[in-house]
Amino acid sequence: MLLTAIECSRQNIEFAAVHDSYWTHAATVDEMNGILRDKFVELHENALLENVKCGLEEMHPKLKGLLPDPPEMGTLDLEQVKKSTFFFH
Repeated sequence: MLLTAIECSRQNIEFAAVHDSYWTHAATVDEMNGILRDKFVELHENALLENVKCGLEEMHPKLKGLLPDPPEMGTLDLEQVKKSTFFFH
């Protein structure tokens, strides 16, 4: 959500959200929809769980070796999210 909000701000698109509900003016819904999809892909292209694990171990060295390795990345083609009819409504 934060990445979407930041990009909407950069593009002067009004943005509001509560939990998983996002709002904008009717005239900018399509633009926000594209931004949301792009930011989802951008976020999930990274190894999020690996980054969290490394960050925790860096901040708390006593955890090194105690945390399980995250699962392997799946095979989802994230670019398909941009084409999905039902990704977000």
